[in-house]
Amino acid sequence: MHEGHEQMFRRRFFVSTLLSIPVLLYSETLQGWLGFSVPAFPGSEWINPVFAVVVFAYGGIPFLRMAVPELKDRAPGMMTLISMAITVAFIYSLASVFFPTESAFFWELVTLIDVMLLGHWIEMRSVRRASSALDELAKLMPDTAERITDAGDTEEVPVNELAEGDLVLVRPGASVPADGVVEDGDSDVNESMITGESKPVSKESGDEVIAGTINGDGSLRVRVGATGGETTLAGIMRLVEEAQQSKSRTQVLADRAAGWLFYVAVGAAAVTAVAWTVATTFEATVIERVVTVLVIACPHALGLAIPLVVAINTSLAARNGMLVRDRIAMEEARKLDTIIFDKTGTLTEGEQGVVDMTTVDSVDEDDALALAAAVESDSEHMIARAVREAAADRNISVPDALDFEAIKGRGVRANVDGEEVHVGGPNLLTQLDSDVPSHLEHFADEAGQNAQTVVYLVREGELIAAFAMADVIREESYRVVDALHDLGIEVAMLTGDSQDVANAVADELGIDTVFAEVLPEDKDVKVQELQDQGKLVGMVGDGVNDAPALTRADVGIAIGSGTDVAVQSADVILVQNNPIDVVRLVKLSKASYRKMQENIVWAAGYNVFAIPLAAGVLAPIGILLSPAVGALLMSLSTVIVAINAQLLRRVDLSLPNLPGVAPPTDAQAAD
Repeated sequence: MHEGHEQMFRRRFFVSTLLSIPVLLYSETLQGWLGFSVPAFPGSEWINPVFAVVVFAYGGIPFLRMAVPELKDRAPGMMTLISMAITVAFIYSLASVFFPTESAFFWELVTLIDVMLLGHWIEMRSVRRASSALDELAKLMPDTAERITDAGDTEEVPVNELAEGDLVLVRPGASVPADGVVEDGDSDVNESMITGESKPVSKESGDEVIAGTINGDGSLRVRVGATGGETTLAGIMRLVEEAQQSKSRTQVLADRAAGWLFYVAVGAAAVTAVAWTVATTFEATVIERVVTVLVIACPHALGLAIPLVVAINTSLAARNGMLVRDRIAMEEARKLDTIIFDKTGTLTEGEQGVVDMTTVDSVDEDDALALAAAVESDSEHMIARAVREAAADRNISVPDALDFEAIKGRGVRANVDGEEVHVGGPNLLTQLDSDVPSHLEHFADEAGQNAQTVVYLVREGELIAAFAMADVIREESYRVVDALHDLGIEVAMLTGDSQDVANAVADELGIDTVFAEVLPEDKDVKVQELQDQGKLVGMVGDGVNDAPALTRADVGIAIGSGTDVAVQSADVILVQNNPIDVVRLVKLSKASYRKMQENIVWAAGYNVFAIPLAAGVLAPIGILLSPAVGALLMSLSTVIVAINAQLLRRVDLSLPNLPGVAPPTDAQAAD
């Protein structure tokens, strides 16, 4: 809808502006002000009325049509105010062609229509939002599945032909086509896009799997338990759709101001008509006074007050890594009192890393890490990658390993410089019957209390080192929590991880509220619970499991490196994958709203000054606002509003100016 309106306003603006040029050139008022003249020719006196009629019919009619719903709802707003002004100016100007009046409003009429078309074109371009969250969710489901026949063969069938009880083969790296139970095989399945669990979940016979999740290295035979609309993924899709539809309609500030101004203008016009009729008599002068009041009641500035700020706000946000998809949410960000963060991939890196290590006295930490990296050099397991990355971060030279072997459920082994070296978890120590030194045992106990995984390094049967593994907390997360607290905003965390893991992260960061072991539908419910407490809630996430919560929240904020569905479900996207931009978002929202308020004051202030003068309150002392001077003041208010909107570009979003935030990077100004 917004895209269609945007193109309509754009097209009508350019055509109407082109048709307005002759009206402006042949306006006697503008010729007198600017000191120029244009050649007259037979029939040139009809240029103004003819072209003005065309502009009104082409550029003004959309406003009249959009005013009808406002009038039916008895809620006059911007469209009603615009329609009143252009209609009165149009009728009065046409009447001036046939009846003697002081002046006509042809040039005011066409410029008013042109500026309003421009303002609404800018507005529609800023608010256009083509959300495709449900399409992105649907893409997670494979189109086909490999169904196992009674003869033991496989046949490729469309997913929608699967039925409960069918047996399907899920090959390594393939998507699970339906909810079901593993009947044979074992593998690690990546469920992070559905449950938010940061580590792949081991699946074996009897375990449940979810449609849309990604199988790891092993093959699985899955007995289908639910298909189509009964799957977990389909449930998430329904939640996203319901949450999108539940968004309340927030009235725009300018519309409210226009509604107030409509009643003020009508009231002032009625008082003017009565007062002038009583003071003099009902004649053309009285009609001219009333028309002047009604026309100047709709300043050009009010039509541009909000759209100009929105356009600059959007540009400034984009230059600083924030893509604004919903301007109402951008305005609401200034009032957030609670912001919920997804843990995995938002506050944390979303992948395992070495967060601590210890060794026996005779072994150097770098040597131990080099040995572990050598043994893990041929493995693609996430723990192996974490060990190799830790060695790379320390610029450690890794020796070559030979005879690599994966020991199922225990770890890996290889020969390094003629020595047999093992890397694995507690089950490896049981198999090797290795003694655990007391300080390594204490290290493992502390890691367990912090919900960290411990991996051991064994050389020639002797335990020589232990590594603590965890989903690494982003460096920026510490600063963003502190900064939000300084702004008086409560910080909460939602995660599908265990309570121990969630508490460990929350304690480390100083988070106020923790929701752990939360299923996708519960994330949506948790957001609703906070909203029911009267809180304005922002949600920051990056996964499919966050989509319902993102759309339910008052302001949904997606980490740009997250899944497409999370991005499409959000109101604001953080392109740079940096949670500290949430603080920038709040600051920019506050600054933008101040500019909107200032512009409304400037635009409405013009009316506070001009309407009484147009009505003739100072006529007894010889001061009477003419239509021409009223039009000049109208133009001046437009210029002031435009300049004030441009000052938003000077807002400083650099990190040193944010409370509680260190200055690692600089913000960018808008073009």
